[in-house]
Amino acid sequence: MNKKILYIRQCRPAAEEAGKVFNMNPRVILAQGALESGWGTSLLAVEHHNFFGIMGYGTANAYWHGERAVLENARGIEFHFRHYSSLRMSFLDFARLIHTGYHRAWSFSRQPEVYAKEIAYSPYISELNHDNREVYRRNIVLLEEEIGRIIDWGEDMEVAA
Repeated sequence: MNKKILYIRQCRPAAEEAGKVFNMNPRVILAQGALESGWGTSLLAVEHHNFFGIMGYGTANAYWHGERAVLENARGIEFHFRHYSSLRMSFLDFARLIHTGYHRAWSFSRQPEVYAKEIAYSPYISELNHDNREVYRRNIVLLEEEIGRIIDWGEDMEVAA
């Protein structure tokens, strides 16, 4: 099965729950998770259920209990990321973070192009090498559209069966 379809099948229920709890567009949540985790294939997603690259700082909450994963880059610099007990907790914590910390972006989640611009040009993005915020913005928009097509295609296939 292709990694995109697998990602959507595995993560869609968590994105829909997070969207419902925090009044956020689940397709935007899925798009950002796909972008940050390489459709759920990154080491951080696979081993630590962190689909959004959320750093391991801040206080524990209902969705993240304070566990951290330490990863080292090619230069030997350590980075601390949040470790989640499940992908569900990762999606809920992400939506909570956007709702509470990036309220302007959150308020536009039903308008993917506006949301993408707001989040891409916010402090959520920390580019160490160079500023590729425009690429990030464009990718969220393209992924949200692609996820919509895959979901629609899958639902059409289920009806035909």
